[in-house]
Amino acid sequence: MNFHEVQFPTHLSFGALGGPQRRVDVVTLANGYEERNTPWAHSRRIYDAGLGMRSLDDVEEVIAFYEARFGQMFAFRWKDWSDYKSCKPSVDIAHGDQQIAVGDGVTTAFQIIKTYRSGSHIYERPIAKPVLGSVMIAVEQDNKFETIDYSVDYTTGIVTFNHPPDPDTRVFAGYEFDVPVRFDSDSLLTNMASFNAGQVPDIPVREVRV
Repeated sequence: MNFHEVQFPTHLSFGALGGPQRRVDVVTLANGYEERNTPWAHSRRIYDAGLGMRSLDDVEEVIAFYEARFGQMFAFRWKDWSDYKSCKPSVDIAHGDQQIAVGDGVTTAFQIIKTYRSGSHIYERPIAKPVLGSVMIAVEQDNKFETIDYSVDYTTGIVTFNHPPDPDTRVFAGYEFDVPVRFDSDSLLTNMASFNAGQVPDIPVREVRV
């Protein structure tokens, strides 16, 4: 996987346009009813980094970042300011934010996930790029300690316990996370005159599977 464990400048991702994208195939039948199907189990985020730039220095910084990634070649970390924590944006992360698993007395490794709820429906999103040092783990009401009780692979989002949680015990996690993305264009076109006039370039960024 061509991935650089480096974060896009957060002061430039702040203000960027973006959000989740779903692919749904819709077929309209002769009687007017629809059949809908999705080949994607998980959504993908798309962003426009151009909207986060406010000065010519910002343009230069993005060009340097783009060149260092060889354009679309190497993916990188992106902070989605609208969704980057295991909890609501207005509060601090805590050990019990998200239930990520139930122990069986045997399994020691668990994927960090974030659950989105609306009514009785949920979507469980795998979190592959937690922010270094941000992960907090608890088993039921017992807060655990990194390196003493568990380790975290911050490149995959896998939490590994030194000893498997007891059967039927709930495993919780609190964390901040980045989105794995790449540039979605083989070119980066800027116009200094247009930028000074208030127009910003389009810099498409797309989530990748890791």
